[in-house]
Amino acid sequence: MTHNSDPNNLDNWFGPEAIFGVNDADHPNSVKRLGVVVGGSLSKGMSVKLDPMVSVEDLAVGRYVVVHGDNKRFFCMVNDINLNSTNPAIQSDPPDISDPFLKAIYMSTVAYSIINVTPMLMIDAEKGPLPVKTIPGHFTLAYTATEDDVNSVFGTEGLTNFNVGSPLELEHTNVNLNLKRLVERSIGVFGKSGTGKSFLTRVLMAGIIKSGIGVSLIFDMHNDYGWEIVSENGSSVKGLKQLFGERVSILTLDGESSRRRNARFDFEIKLGYDEIEPEDIANLKATMGLSDTMIDAAFGLRKIWGKDWVRQLIKGSAEDLEYISENTNIGGGTLAALQRRLERFERWHFLVEENPGDSVQQIIELLVNQQKSVVLEFGRYGNQLEAYMLVANYITRRIHHRYVELIEKSLGDGTMAPPQLLITIEEAHKFLEPQVARQTTFGIIAREMRKYNVTLLIVDQRPSAIDEEVMSQIGTRVTALLDNERDIHAVLNGISGAGGLREVLARLETKQQAIIMGHAVPMPVVIKPRNYDTAFYDAITGTPVDTTSARKALGSGGKRRV
Repeated sequence: MTHNSDPNNLDNWFGPEAIFGVNDADHPNSVKRLGVVVGGSLSKGMSVKLDPMVSVEDLAVGRYVVVHGDNKRFFCMVNDINLNSTNPAIQSDPPDISDPFLKAIYMSTVAYSIINVTPMLMIDAEKGPLPVKTIPGHFTLAYTATEDDVNSVFGTEGLTNFNVGSPLELEHTNVNLNLKRLVERSIGVFGKSGTGKSFLTRVLMAGIIKSGIGVSLIFDMHNDYGWEIVSENGSSVKGLKQLFGERVSILTLDGESSRRRNARFDFEIKLGYDEIEPEDIANLKATMGLSDTMIDAAFGLRKIWGKDWVRQLIKGSAEDLEYISENTNIGGGTLAALQRRLERFERWHFLVEENPGDSVQQIIELLVNQQKSVVLEFGRYGNQLEAYMLVANYITRRIHHRYVELIEKSLGDGTMAPPQLLITIEEAHKFLEPQVARQTTFGIIAREMRKYNVTLLIVDQRPSAIDEEVMSQIGTRVTALLDNERDIHAVLNGISGAGGLREVLARLETKQQAIIMGHAVPMPVVIKPRNYDTAFYDAITGTPVDTTSARKALGSGGKRRV
Protein backbone atom coordinates (compact mmCIF):
# COMPACT_ATOMS: atom_id res chain seq x y z
CA MET A 1 0.00 0.00 0.00
CA THR A 2 1.43 3.37 -0.99
CA HIS A 3 1.64 6.38 1.29
CA ASN A 4 -1.13 8.17 -0.61
CA SER A 5 -3.56 5.27 -0.19
CA ASP A 6 -2.71 4.34 3.40
CA PRO A 7 -5.99 4.61 5.38
CA ASN A 8 -3.98 4.84 8.60
CA ASN A 9 -2.07 7.93 7.43
CA LEU A 10 -3.77 10.82 9.23
CA ASP A 11 -2.15 13.34 6.89
CA ASN A 12 -4.40 11.99 4.13
CA TRP A 13 -7.46 12.82 6.19
CA PHE A 14 -6.50 16.06 7.95
CA GLY A 15 -3.61 17.42 5.91
CA PRO A 16 -0.01 17.77 7.14
CA GLU A 17 0.34 19.60 10.48
CA ALA A 18 -3.28 20.72 10.31
CA ILE A 19 -3.87 19.62 13.87
CA PHE A 20 -1.31 22.17 15.04
CA GLY A 21 -2.34 24.95 12.67
CA VAL A 22 1.17 25.96 11.65
CA ASN A 23 0.10 26.85 8.11
CA ASP A 24 -3.21 28.30 7.10
CA ALA A 25 -5.06 27.75 3.83
CA ASP A 26 -5.72 31.48 3.53
CA HIS A 27 -1.96 32.12 3.37
CA PRO A 28 -0.50 30.13 0.47
CA ASN A 29 2.94 31.68 0.99
CA SER A 30 3.27 29.65 4.21
CA VAL A 31 3.42 32.69 6.49
CA LYS A 32 4.20 31.31 9.91
CA ARG A 33 1.15 31.14 12.10
CA LEU A 34 1.82 31.81 15.78
CA GLY A 35 -1.52 31.24 17.46
CA VAL A 36 -4.91 32.77 18.22
CA VAL A 37 -6.16 35.76 20.20
CA VAL A 38 -7.71 34.57 23.47
CA GLY A 39 -8.21 37.83 25.36
CA GLY A 40 -6.95 41.32 26.09
CA SER A 41 -8.00 44.94 25.74
CA LEU A 42 -7.20 48.01 23.69
CA SER A 43 -5.36 49.67 26.58
CA LYS A 44 -3.39 46.65 27.83
CA GLY A 45 -2.83 44.73 24.61
CA MET A 46 -3.99 41.35 23.41
CA SER A 47 -3.13 37.85 24.64
CA VAL A 48 -2.18 35.39 21.91
CA LYS A 49 -2.07 31.66 22.79
CA LEU A 50 0.81 30.12 20.86
CA ASP A 51 0.22 27.01 18.79
CA PRO A 52 1.84 23.88 20.30
CA MET A 53 4.48 23.59 17.57
CA VAL A 54 5.64 27.20 17.95
CA SER A 55 8.72 27.44 20.14
CA VAL A 56 8.48 30.25 22.66
CA GLU A 57 12.26 30.55 22.49
CA ASP A 58 11.98 31.82 18.91
CA LEU A 59 10.10 34.91 20.08
CA ALA A 60 11.36 38.00 21.89
CA VAL A 61 9.99 41.34 22.98
CA GLY A 62 10.16 43.89 20.18
CA ARG A 63 9.26 41.39 17.44
CA TYR A 64 6.33 42.09 15.13
CA VAL A 65 3.10 40.13 14.87
CA VAL A 66 0.21 40.70 12.49
CA VAL A 67 -3.27 39.72 13.63
CA HIS A 68 -5.59 39.12 10.68
CA GLY A 69 -9.07 40.35 11.57
CA ASP A 70 -12.16 39.98 9.44
CA ASN A 71 -11.67 43.30 7.65
CA LYS A 72 -8.34 44.69 8.83
CA ARG A 73 -4.87 43.60 9.77
CA PHE A 74 -3.53 44.69 13.15
CA PHE A 75 0.20 45.39 13.21
CA CYS A 76 1.41 44.55 16.72
CA MET A 77 4.59 44.40 18.80
CA VAL A 78 5.41 41.66 21.31
CA ASN A 79 5.92 43.23 24.75
CA ASP A 80 5.67 40.25 27.12
CA ILE A 81 5.86 36.43 27.14
CA ASN A 82 4.21 34.09 29.65
CA LEU A 83 4.11 30.38 30.42
CA ASN A 84 0.72 29.09 31.61
CA SER A 85 -1.01 25.79 32.29
CA THR A 86 -4.55 24.52 32.65
CA ASN A 87 -3.66 22.63 35.86
CA PRO A 88 -1.92 24.64 38.65
CA ALA A 89 -0.62 21.37 40.15
CA ILE A 90 1.91 21.17 37.34
CA GLN A 91 3.95 23.92 39.01
CA SER A 92 4.38 21.89 42.19
CA ASP A 93 4.68 18.48 40.53
CA PRO A 94 6.12 18.83 36.99
CA PRO A 95 5.62 15.77 34.76
CA ASP A 96 8.47 13.67 33.36
CA ILE A 97 8.78 14.80 29.76
CA SER A 98 11.82 12.73 28.84
CA ASP A 99 9.44 10.74 26.67
CA PRO A 100 8.84 12.79 23.46
CA PHE A 101 5.31 11.45 23.21
CA LEU A 102 4.38 12.63 26.72
CA LYS A 103 6.04 15.97 26.04
CA ALA A 104 3.91 16.43 22.91
CA ILE A 105 0.75 15.54 24.84
CA TYR A 106 1.44 17.96 27.67
CA MET A 107 2.52 20.77 25.33
CA SER A 108 -0.63 20.47 23.26
CA THR A 109 -3.18 20.13 26.07
CA VAL A 110 -2.00 21.16 29.54
CA ALA A 111 0.96 23.54 29.24
CA TYR A 112 0.94 26.44 26.81
CA SER A 113 2.58 29.81 26.11
CA ILE A 114 1.00 33.24 25.90
CA ILE A 115 2.47 36.33 24.28
CA ASN A 116 1.11 39.79 24.97
CA VAL A 117 1.07 41.98 21.88
CA THR A 118 0.34 45.70 21.68
CA PRO A 119 -1.60 46.79 18.58
CA MET A 120 0.29 49.68 16.98
CA LEU A 121 -1.57 50.25 13.72
CA MET A 122 -4.53 48.97 11.75
CA ILE A 123 -3.74 48.30 8.10
CA ASP A 124 -6.71 48.90 5.83
CA ALA A 125 -6.47 47.52 2.32
CA GLU A 126 -7.73 50.78 0.81
CA LYS A 127 -6.72 53.48 3.31
CA GLY A 128 -3.38 52.07 4.44
CA PRO A 129 -2.10 52.41 8.06
CA LEU A 130 -4.62 53.88 10.50
CA PRO A 131 -4.57 54.59 14.26
CA VAL A 132 -5.77 51.70 16.43
CA LYS A 133 -9.26 52.34 17.78
CA THR A 134 -10.47 48.77 18.24
CA ILE A 135 -9.13 45.23 18.52
CA PRO A 136 -9.92 41.95 16.74
CA GLY A 137 -12.26 39.38 18.27
CA HIS A 138 -11.60 36.09 20.03
CA PHE A 139 -9.79 33.34 18.14
CA THR A 140 -8.49 35.70 15.46
CA LEU A 141 -5.33 34.24 13.93
CA ALA A 142 -1.91 35.81 14.58
CA TYR A 143 1.07 35.47 12.22
CA THR A 144 4.66 36.63 12.10
CA ALA A 145 5.06 39.93 10.24
CA THR A 146 6.34 39.61 6.69
CA GLU A 147 8.37 41.95 4.52
CA ASP A 148 5.16 43.09 2.80
CA ASP A 149 3.59 43.86 6.18
CA VAL A 150 6.55 46.03 7.20
CA ASN A 151 6.66 47.82 3.85
CA SER A 152 2.95 48.61 4.07
CA VAL A 153 3.70 50.46 7.33
CA PHE A 154 7.08 52.13 6.68
CA GLY A 155 6.86 52.64 2.94
CA THR A 156 9.76 52.40 0.51
CA GLU A 157 13.02 54.32 0.41
CA GLY A 158 12.93 57.48 -1.68
CA LEU A 159 13.77 61.18 -1.76
CA THR A 160 12.39 61.90 1.70
CA ASN A 161 12.27 58.32 3.07
CA PHE A 162 15.60 57.08 4.41
CA ASN A 163 16.51 53.50 5.29
CA VAL A 164 17.81 53.60 8.87
CA GLY A 165 17.95 49.87 9.57
CA SER A 166 15.95 46.64 9.62
CA PRO A 167 13.39 45.28 12.10
CA LEU A 168 14.31 42.30 14.26
CA GLU A 169 14.16 38.96 12.41
CA LEU A 170 13.59 40.73 9.05
CA GLU A 171 17.15 41.49 8.01
CA HIS A 172 16.32 42.21 4.38
CA THR A 173 13.47 44.61 5.16
CA ASN A 174 13.96 48.35 5.56
CA VAL A 175 12.59 50.68 8.20
CA ASN A 176 12.35 54.05 6.48
CA LEU A 177 12.28 57.33 8.34
CA ASN A 178 10.32 60.22 6.89
CA LEU A 179 13.11 62.82 6.78
CA LYS A 180 10.74 65.72 6.22
CA ARG A 181 8.92 64.88 9.44
CA LEU A 182 12.20 64.04 11.17
CA VAL A 183 13.67 67.55 10.83
CA GLU A 184 10.38 69.37 11.43
CA ARG A 185 10.77 68.83 15.17
CA SER A 186 13.71 68.28 17.48
CA ILE A 187 15.32 64.83 17.62
CA GLY A 188 16.79 62.95 20.57
CA VAL A 189 19.41 60.19 20.34
CA PHE A 190 19.67 58.51 23.75
CA GLY A 191 21.52 55.54 25.20
CA LYS A 192 24.01 54.63 27.88
CA SER A 193 27.71 55.02 27.20
CA GLY A 194 29.06 52.55 24.63
CA THR A 195 25.76 51.76 22.90
CA GLY A 196 26.68 53.42 19.59
CA LYS A 197 24.95 56.81 19.87
CA SER A 198 27.59 58.47 17.69
CA PHE A 199 27.11 55.92 14.91
CA LEU A 200 23.33 56.30 15.08
CA THR A 201 23.73 60.07 14.87
CA ARG A 202 26.15 59.76 11.95
CA VAL A 203 23.67 57.60 10.02
CA LEU A 204 20.86 60.10 10.61
CA MET A 205 23.05 63.05 9.60
CA ALA A 206 24.15 61.24 6.43
CA GLY A 207 20.52 60.70 5.44
CA ILE A 208 19.60 64.33 6.03
CA ILE A 209 22.59 65.68 4.09
CA LYS A 210 22.05 63.26 1.21
CA SER A 211 18.39 64.23 0.89
CA GLY A 212 19.14 67.95 0.81
CA ILE A 213 16.14 68.45 3.06
CA GLY A 214 18.07 70.73 5.40
CA VAL A 215 21.50 71.81 6.60
CA SER A 216 23.21 70.86 9.85
CA LEU A 217 25.43 72.61 12.36
CA ILE A 218 27.20 69.96 14.42
CA PHE A 219 29.09 70.89 17.58
CA ASP A 220 31.49 67.96 17.38
CA MET A 221 32.68 67.48 20.94
CA HIS A 222 35.00 64.51 20.33
CA ASN A 223 35.79 64.93 16.61
CA ASP A 224 33.47 62.06 15.68
CA TYR A 225 31.57 63.38 12.68
CA GLY A 226 33.58 65.52 10.31
CA TRP A 227 36.66 63.52 9.40
CA GLU A 228 37.84 59.93 9.52
CA ILE A 229 38.05 58.23 12.92
CA VAL A 230 39.17 54.82 14.14
CA SER A 231 36.35 52.69 15.56
CA GLU A 232 36.59 50.43 18.61
CA ASN A 233 37.48 47.43 16.44
CA GLY A 234 40.43 49.31 14.91
CA SER A 235 38.96 50.00 11.47
CA SER A 236 38.81 53.45 9.87
CA VAL A 237 35.39 55.05 9.59
CA LYS A 238 34.71 57.84 7.11
CA GLY A 239 33.46 61.21 8.28
CA LEU A 240 30.70 63.28 6.69
CA LYS A 241 33.23 65.44 4.85
CA GLN A 242 34.68 62.40 3.09
CA LEU A 243 31.22 61.16 2.14
CA PHE A 244 29.76 64.42 0.85
CA GLY A 245 32.78 66.50 -0.14
CA GLU A 246 31.93 70.15 -0.78
CA ARG A 247 28.49 69.80 0.76
CA VAL A 248 30.12 69.66 4.22
CA SER A 249 32.53 72.19 5.75
CA ILE A 250 34.78 71.40 8.70
CA LEU A 251 35.68 74.26 11.03
CA THR A 252 37.90 73.86 14.06
CA LEU A 253 38.71 75.51 17.36
CA ASP A 254 42.00 73.63 17.54
CA GLY A 255 43.93 73.78 14.27
CA GLU A 256 46.86 71.91 15.76
CA SER A 257 44.67 68.91 16.67
CA SER A 258 42.98 68.88 13.24
CA ARG A 259 46.31 68.99 11.41
CA ARG A 260 47.66 66.19 13.59
CA ARG A 261 44.71 64.03 12.56
CA ASN A 262 45.03 65.13 8.90
CA ALA A 263 41.49 66.50 9.09
CA ARG A 264 41.06 68.98 6.23
CA PHE A 265 39.32 71.94 7.80
CA ASP A 266 38.19 75.09 5.98
CA PHE A 267 39.21 77.60 8.62
CA GLU A 268 39.89 78.01 12.31
CA ILE A 269 37.28 79.63 14.55
CA LYS A 270 38.43 82.45 16.84
CA LEU A 271 36.37 84.36 19.38
CA GLY A 272 37.38 87.76 20.68
CA TYR A 273 37.19 88.60 24.37
CA ASP A 274 35.29 91.72 23.35
CA GLU A 275 32.60 89.54 21.71
CA ILE A 276 31.66 87.71 24.90
CA GLU A 277 28.56 89.09 26.58
CA PRO A 278 27.19 88.53 30.10
CA GLU A 279 24.44 86.36 28.61
CA ASP A 280 27.11 83.93 27.38
CA ILE A 281 28.53 83.72 30.90
CA ALA A 282 25.08 83.21 32.43
CA ASN A 283 24.65 80.02 30.43
CA LEU A 284 27.68 78.57 32.25
CA LYS A 285 26.15 79.07 35.67
CA ALA A 286 25.96 75.40 36.67
CA THR A 287 29.12 74.26 34.90
CA MET A 288 31.42 76.98 36.26
CA GLY A 289 29.75 77.31 39.66
CA LEU A 290 28.59 80.88 39.11
CA SER A 291 26.20 82.39 41.64
CA ASP A 292 23.39 84.78 40.77
CA THR A 293 25.39 87.65 42.32
CA MET A 294 28.37 86.83 40.07
CA ILE A 295 26.15 86.92 36.99
CA ASP A 296 24.67 90.23 38.14
CA ALA A 297 28.22 91.50 38.60
CA ALA A 298 29.03 90.54 34.99
CA PHE A 299 26.17 92.68 33.73
CA GLY A 300 27.36 95.53 35.96
CA LEU A 301 30.93 95.31 34.66
CA ARG A 302 29.67 95.41 31.09
CA LYS A 303 28.01 98.73 31.81
CA ILE A 304 31.18 100.13 33.39
CA TRP A 305 33.92 98.78 31.12
CA GLY A 306 31.98 98.19 27.90
CA LYS A 307 32.82 95.41 25.42
CA ASP A 308 36.27 94.77 26.95
CA TRP A 309 34.86 93.90 30.37
CA VAL A 310 36.06 90.24 30.32
CA ARG A 311 39.65 91.15 29.53
CA GLN A 312 39.76 93.94 32.06
CA LEU A 313 38.37 91.70 34.79
CA ILE A 314 40.88 88.92 34.10
CA LYS A 315 43.82 91.36 34.08
CA GLY A 316 42.42 93.54 36.86
CA SER A 317 44.60 94.19 39.89
CA ALA A 318 43.44 94.20 43.49
CA GLU A 319 43.27 98.02 43.30
CA ASP A 320 41.03 97.81 40.21
CA LEU A 321 38.62 95.47 41.94
CA GLU A 322 38.63 97.58 45.08
CA TYR A 323 37.80 100.67 43.05
CA ILE A 324 34.84 98.92 41.42
CA SER A 325 33.65 97.63 44.77
CA GLU A 326 33.83 101.09 46.40
CA ASN A 327 32.00 102.87 43.60
CA THR A 328 29.30 100.29 42.84
CA ASN A 329 27.10 97.90 44.78
CA ILE A 330 29.20 94.92 43.58
CA GLY A 331 30.93 93.21 46.50
CA GLY A 332 34.68 92.71 46.47
CA GLY A 333 34.36 89.02 47.26
CA THR A 334 31.97 88.53 44.34
CA LEU A 335 34.37 90.27 41.96
CA ALA A 336 37.32 88.18 43.12
CA ALA A 337 35.36 84.95 42.78
CA LEU A 338 34.16 85.87 39.27
CA GLN A 339 37.71 86.80 38.30
CA ARG A 340 39.07 83.42 39.44
CA ARG A 341 36.49 81.56 37.39
CA LEU A 342 37.04 83.57 34.22
CA GLU A 343 40.83 83.25 34.44
CA ARG A 344 40.50 79.76 32.94
CA PHE A 345 39.59 81.50 29.67
CA GLU A 346 43.28 82.30 29.27
CA ARG A 347 43.97 78.58 28.75
CA TRP A 348 41.67 78.51 25.72
CA HIS A 349 43.69 79.59 22.70
CA PHE A 350 40.63 80.12 20.52
CA LEU A 351 39.93 83.23 22.61
CA VAL A 352 41.95 86.17 21.28
CA GLU A 353 42.36 89.85 22.14
CA GLU A 354 40.67 90.96 18.93
CA ASN A 355 38.97 88.75 16.37
CA PRO A 356 39.83 89.96 12.84
CA GLY A 357 36.74 88.30 11.36
CA ASP A 358 33.16 87.52 12.32
CA SER A 359 33.04 83.77 12.98
CA VAL A 360 29.27 83.64 13.34
CA GLN A 361 28.76 85.49 10.07
CA GLN A 362 31.10 83.05 8.34
CA ILE A 363 29.08 80.11 9.66
CA ILE A 364 25.80 81.70 8.58
CA GLU A 365 27.27 82.30 5.13
CA LEU A 366 28.03 78.58 4.84
CA LEU A 367 24.66 77.44 6.21
CA VAL A 368 22.29 79.89 4.53
CA ASN A 369 23.96 81.19 1.39
CA GLN A 370 26.01 78.16 0.37
CA GLN A 371 23.64 75.67 2.03
CA LYS A 372 26.48 73.54 3.36
CA SER A 373 26.38 71.55 6.55
CA VAL A 374 29.00 72.62 9.10
CA VAL A 375 30.95 70.43 11.52
CA LEU A 376 32.73 72.41 14.25
CA GLU A 377 35.52 70.30 15.77
CA PHE A 378 36.66 71.10 19.30
CA GLY A 379 39.96 69.23 19.32
CA ARG A 380 41.56 69.25 22.76
CA TYR A 381 38.80 71.53 24.08
CA GLY A 382 36.17 68.82 23.66
CA ASN A 383 37.20 67.42 27.05
CA GLN A 384 36.61 70.78 28.71
CA LEU A 385 32.87 71.06 29.14
CA GLU A 386 33.00 74.78 29.97
CA ALA A 387 34.70 75.52 26.64
CA TYR A 388 32.22 73.37 24.73
CA MET A 389 29.24 75.04 26.37
CA LEU A 390 30.63 78.57 25.94
CA VAL A 391 31.23 78.16 22.20
CA ALA A 392 28.00 76.24 21.50
CA ASN A 393 25.92 78.80 23.41
CA TYR A 394 27.77 81.75 21.89
CA ILE A 395 27.30 80.63 18.28
CA THR A 396 23.77 79.25 18.68
CA ARG A 397 22.45 82.38 20.42
CA ARG A 398 23.57 84.56 17.53
CA ILE A 399 22.36 82.16 14.82
CA HIS A 400 19.01 82.06 16.62
CA HIS A 401 18.71 85.85 16.40
CA ARG A 402 19.67 85.85 12.72
CA TYR A 403 17.21 83.08 11.80
CA VAL A 404 14.38 84.93 13.53
CA GLU A 405 15.24 88.02 11.48
CA LEU A 406 15.41 86.06 8.22
CA ILE A 407 12.11 84.27 8.78
CA GLU A 408 10.31 87.50 9.65
CA LYS A 409 11.74 89.20 6.53
CA SER A 410 10.56 86.27 4.40
CA LEU A 411 6.93 86.46 5.55
CA GLY A 412 4.82 86.66 2.41
CA ASP A 413 7.60 85.25 0.22
CA GLY A 414 8.45 81.65 1.13
CA THR A 415 11.30 81.53 -1.41
CA MET A 416 13.28 83.93 0.80
CA ALA A 417 13.14 81.65 3.86
CA PRO A 418 16.48 80.21 5.06
CA PRO A 419 16.95 76.42 4.79
CA GLN A 420 15.82 74.12 7.59
CA LEU A 421 18.63 74.03 10.17
CA LEU A 422 19.34 71.14 12.50
CA ILE A 423 21.75 71.94 15.36
CA THR A 424 23.47 68.92 16.94
CA ILE A 425 24.79 69.05 20.51
CA GLU A 426 26.29 66.40 22.78
CA GLU A 427 26.03 66.23 26.57
CA ALA A 428 22.68 67.88 25.94
CA HIS A 429 21.45 67.69 29.53
CA LYS A 430 24.07 70.30 30.50
CA PHE A 431 22.33 72.78 28.19
CA LEU A 432 18.78 71.65 28.91
CA GLU A 433 18.61 70.77 32.60
CA PRO A 434 15.58 72.27 34.38
CA GLN A 435 17.56 75.06 36.12
CA VAL A 436 18.88 76.55 32.88
CA ALA A 437 16.65 75.29 30.03
CA ARG A 438 14.34 78.30 30.22
CA GLN A 439 17.26 80.73 29.92
CA THR A 440 19.45 79.05 27.31
CA THR A 441 19.00 79.46 23.58
CA PHE A 442 18.81 75.68 23.25
CA GLY A 443 15.78 75.61 25.53
CA ILE A 444 14.14 78.32 23.44
CA ILE A 445 14.85 76.42 20.22
CA ALA A 446 13.45 73.19 21.63
CA ARG A 447 10.25 74.92 22.70
CA GLU A 448 9.47 77.32 19.88
CA MET A 449 12.05 77.53 17.10
CA ARG A 450 10.30 74.99 14.89
CA LYS A 451 8.37 77.90 13.40
CA TYR A 452 11.69 79.60 12.62
CA ASN A 453 13.13 76.60 10.70
CA VAL A 454 15.54 75.61 13.48
CA THR A 455 15.41 72.34 15.41
CA LEU A 456 17.82 70.39 17.64
CA LEU A 457 19.40 66.97 17.47
CA ILE A 458 20.40 66.23 21.05
CA VAL A 459 22.72 63.34 21.91
CA ASP A 460 22.73 62.30 25.55
CA GLN A 461 23.05 59.38 27.96
CA ARG A 462 20.99 60.99 30.74
CA PRO A 463 17.60 61.99 29.34
CA SER A 464 16.15 62.13 32.87
CA ALA A 465 18.33 65.21 33.53
CA ILE A 466 16.70 67.14 30.65
CA ASP A 467 13.84 69.50 31.43
CA GLU A 468 10.47 67.75 31.05
CA GLU A 469 9.03 70.55 28.93
CA VAL A 470 11.94 70.24 26.52
CA MET A 471 11.57 66.45 26.38
CA SER A 472 7.90 66.87 25.53
CA GLN A 473 8.90 68.89 22.45
CA ILE A 474 11.23 66.23 21.05
CA GLY A 475 9.42 64.87 18.02
CA THR A 476 11.45 61.73 17.28
CA ARG A 477 13.37 59.70 19.86
CA VAL A 478 16.03 57.20 18.79
CA THR A 479 16.96 55.22 21.88
CA ALA A 480 19.60 52.55 22.43
CA LEU A 481 19.88 50.58 25.67
CA LEU A 482 19.11 52.44 28.91
CA ASP A 483 19.32 50.67 32.26
CA ASN A 484 18.36 53.52 34.58
CA GLU A 485 14.66 53.51 35.44
CA ARG A 486 14.45 57.31 35.52
CA ASP A 487 16.03 57.56 32.06
CA ILE A 488 13.63 54.97 30.66
CA HIS A 489 10.68 56.87 32.14
CA ALA A 490 11.93 60.16 30.67
CA VAL A 491 12.25 58.70 27.17
CA LEU A 492 8.82 57.04 27.25
CA ASN A 493 7.00 59.95 28.88
CA GLY A 494 4.26 61.13 26.51
CA ILE A 495 4.59 58.13 24.17
CA SER A 496 1.42 56.18 23.43
CA GLY A 497 1.59 52.60 24.72
CA ALA A 498 4.59 53.38 26.94
CA GLY A 499 3.76 50.57 29.37
CA GLY A 500 4.45 47.84 26.84
CA LEU A 501 7.48 49.61 25.38
CA ARG A 502 9.19 49.77 28.78
CA GLU A 503 10.01 46.05 28.69
CA VAL A 504 11.18 46.32 25.10
CA LEU A 505 13.50 49.24 25.84
CA ALA A 506 14.99 47.64 28.94
CA ARG A 507 15.89 44.47 27.01
CA LEU A 508 17.65 45.93 24.00
CA GLU A 509 21.06 44.50 23.27
CA THR A 510 24.08 46.56 24.34
CA LYS A 511 24.91 47.45 20.75
CA GLN A 512 23.32 47.26 17.32
CA GLN A 513 19.76 47.70 18.55
CA ALA A 514 17.62 50.79 19.07
CA ILE A 515 13.97 51.74 19.28
CA ILE A 516 12.61 54.65 17.25
CA MET A 517 9.47 56.43 18.42
CA GLY A 518 7.66 59.57 17.47
CA HIS A 519 7.01 61.97 14.63
CA ALA A 520 9.14 60.41 11.87
CA VAL A 521 7.73 56.86 12.11
CA PRO A 522 4.09 55.72 12.04
CA MET A 523 4.66 53.51 15.10
CA PRO A 524 7.48 52.60 17.53
CA VAL A 525 9.93 50.24 15.89
CA VAL A 526 12.89 48.23 17.19
CA ILE A 527 15.67 48.15 14.63
CA LYS A 528 19.11 46.85 13.95
CA PRO A 529 20.72 50.04 12.61
CA ARG A 530 22.48 50.02 9.27
CA ASN A 531 26.16 49.24 9.48
CA TYR A 532 28.27 52.32 8.88
CA ASP A 533 30.62 50.57 6.46
CA THR A 534 31.66 50.37 2.82
CA ALA A 535 28.21 49.22 1.72
CA PHE A 536 26.69 52.22 3.46
CA TYR A 537 29.21 54.58 1.82
CA ASP A 538 28.33 53.22 -1.61
CA ALA A 539 24.60 53.48 -0.96
CA ILE A 540 24.76 56.99 0.46
CA THR A 541 26.99 58.44 -2.26
CA GLY A 542 25.98 56.35 -5.26
CA THR A 543 22.84 58.27 -6.24
CA PRO A 544 22.99 61.95 -7.23
CA VAL A 545 20.76 64.09 -5.06
CA ASP A 546 18.41 66.72 -6.47
CA THR A 547 18.53 69.18 -3.58
CA THR A 548 16.13 71.55 -5.33
CA SER A 549 13.42 68.87 -5.31
CA ALA A 550 14.16 68.11 -1.69
CA ARG A 551 13.81 71.75 -0.69
CA LYS A 552 10.53 71.96 -2.58
CA ALA A 553 9.32 68.88 -0.69
CA LEU A 554 10.07 70.72 2.53
CA GLY A 555 8.64 74.00 1.31
CA SER A 556 11.78 76.16 1.60
CA GLY A 557 13.39 78.41 -0.95
CA GLY A 558 16.71 78.58 -2.73
CA LYS A 559 19.88 80.43 -1.87
CA ARG A 560 19.74 83.91 -0.44
CA ARG A 561 22.12 86.56 0.79
CA VAL A 562 22.13 87.49 4.48
